[in-house]
Amino acid sequence: MTTADQQALTTALSAEYAAVYAYGVIAAYANPERLQVVSEFTAAHRARRDATVELLKSLGAPVPAPAAAYTAPFPVDDPIPAANFAVAVESDAAAAWRSVVERAATEDLRRTGIEALTETAVRLATWQAILGTDPATVAFPGQ
Repeated sequence: MTTADQQALTTALSAEYAAVYAYGVIAAYANPERLQVVSEFTAAHRARRDATVELLKSLGAPVPAPAAAYTAPFPVDDPIPAANFAVAVESDAAAAWRSVVERAATEDLRRTGIEALTETAVRLATWQAILGTDPATVAFPGQ
């Protein structure tokens, strides 16, 4: 694994740590009709976080610990800001995984990055659709 691979994976892991934390906040303020979506997306970020930790370990790279806490970029105190926070979280994750795709030195790592970026893009589009954004998707997520 190259230094660029390791740095990109570490950044992606940090985005996953932040996403797992953020979804706790999102769950607290989300519209009750969205709790199933929040639960599914939280589980997806936890799974991706765990897989990324295992990947770094298997490659002999150091695994950074998560931060003790993360800060929302704006106050989250009702369902609309919660959904907007989810958009921000998924956008950050998309940018991190796009970097993995761009820097990957191996086919396997590129495939991992593409899978993670695709999953994040779908979650981002879901939140955008919930918020009524038109169009709900972008041509190049994470850009």
